[in-house]
Amino acid sequence: MSYPEQVYRGENGEISASFRAESTPPELGERGRDAIHYLATTTTTRGEFGLYRVEMRAKAGGPRTHFHKRISESFYILDGTVRLFDGADWIDAHKGDFLHVPQGGLHAFRNDSDAPAEMLLLFTPGAPREEYFEQVSQLADATDEERAKFFDKHDSYFVD
Repeated sequence: MSYPEQVYRGENGEISASFRAESTPPELGERGRDAIHYLATTTTTRGEFGLYRVEMRAKAGGPRTHFHKRISESFYILDGTVRLFDGADWIDAHKGDFLHVPQGGLHAFRNDSDAPAEMLLLFTPGAPREEYFEQVSQLADATDEERAKFFDKHDSYFVD
């Protein structure tokens, strides 16, 4: 294994870091309920990764079993209990637990507990997941064809 290809060509470095305070309101939803915080988008990271903080209310449920063909997805539990499906078994994951799912790996997650939960989602390489998060709730009235087109565009393939 070697280091990736050089991206920065300068000699002295540059001021280009991004800071996001914890007090920043979520981009979607309401803090303390179902909310998504865009910590590092594919735009911010130049396509290298996307990092999101997800807050789930008690009994929030979650997406059914699916996989991605072009992106990996990793989960890091910050608080509460999140049920993670690793393709074979459901695991009650707690603060500090981590699950990495490579491309093609079946997975799902949900909050079935009586308490809120919070986790980080990491997608690599970066993908425009913001559009997915912002529009997935609008699929209730979509046709099967529209729904299939949306999920294909966003590299999400559901199996059950």
